[in-house]
Amino acid sequence: MKFVDEVSIFVKAGDGGNGMMSFRREKFIEKGGPNGGDGGDGGSVYLEADENLNTLVDYRYTRRFQAQNGQKGGSTDCTGAKGEDLILPVPVGTTVIDAATQEIMGDLTKAGQRLLVAQGGWHGLGNTRFKSSTNRAPRQTTPGKPGDARDLKLELKVLADVGLLGLPNAGKSTFIRSVSAAKPKVADYPFTTLVPNLGVVSVGRYKSFVIADIPGLIEGASEGAGLGIRFLKHLARTRLLLHLVDMAPLDGSDPADAAEVILHELEKFSPALTQRDRWLVLNKADQLLEEEREERVRQVVERLDWKGPVFVISALESEGTEALSQAIMRYLDERAVRIAEEPEYAEALAELDRQIEDEARARLQELDDQRALRRAGVKSVEEADGDDFDDDDDDEGGAEIIYVR
Repeated sequence: MKFVDEVSIFVKAGDGGNGMMSFRREKFIEKGGPNGGDGGDGGSVYLEADENLNTLVDYRYTRRFQAQNGQKGGSTDCTGAKGEDLILPVPVGTTVIDAATQEIMGDLTKAGQRLLVAQGGWHGLGNTRFKSSTNRAPRQTTPGKPGDARDLKLELKVLADVGLLGLPNAGKSTFIRSVSAAKPKVADYPFTTLVPNLGVVSVGRYKSFVIADIPGLIEGASEGAGLGIRFLKHLARTRLLLHLVDMAPLDGSDPADAAEVILHELEKFSPALTQRDRWLVLNKADQLLEEEREERVRQVVERLDWKGPVFVISALESEGTEALSQAIMRYLDERAVRIAEEPEYAEALAELDRQIEDEARARLQELDDQRALRRAGVKSVEEADGDDFDDDDDDEGGAEIIYVR
């Protein structure tokens, strides 16, 4: 199934039914009076998060949706039928944006969560409603109100506990295959992964977490090069970032250079994203001898001045992956406990999430504006403000290096 994470749709709620003007007409009953009923309310449009969906592809080709109109009122005080609501299923993790105002209408982050996006029109009143002691035969009704109509932009951000960072061919897909049941494509050439892949990692009984491979990250991704800019936004909702680095590249390049490329792209895309907890994972350790391995790790850690945890693994041979998975599970458990017990910590994380979301959306909008200018023939698009995204990593403490066994 094709992975689609952004679509634009038009939704229209149903119009309310008109009120009925009618008078009672029965044999032997004179001046029966008014008996026109009210119309029915128009149906509303809702979006509902469905855990069985993982793409917005259904809305790529069908873009207009309308709920049912309310029926008009009837005689003998009969109320018209209400229009049926329209419920549109979307994947969990979908953000709903009003295209006209760019206002975020809601965020569907839990299965079954429902969001009203277009309110149905109110019903019209029949002439029975206007009967009074001084107006015994009213000829007044009201029409139904039109339902809301709006253009929406739907953005899907995959929900995962852990996000994988790394240049093409760093071994991200191999790592997911090693620790989960997911089977992404693996080959000995770059860009084999073209869409985000999710895998569920089981760690003991009743313990698991979701890991996401974010593809297409290359130098210049934050400026729109390659596919990376489309998928960097999916990192916004992860709780931990694993930075995979090929510690034995075939071209003989410095692994630290590859790590710095990704860090630079993160900083340019969203400075707040660099504040997310991030672990360094040096992959393909099986390609080096033991003494070479230790020296390579030392060089990379010193070159990057890395302060956080460092793991040395071989995803192909599944060496060190179990220890890494256990460490991730412990981190997620401890994080959940801190959120529950420390309000300040929870609020700080929530604020960081908001900053990342805002910066990511602003960066994507900026690139969209630049593309629009280029399509219009305007060449001076480099004047856009947004080049100074430097943000120093001020983590403290020594690097914790965990080797394969």
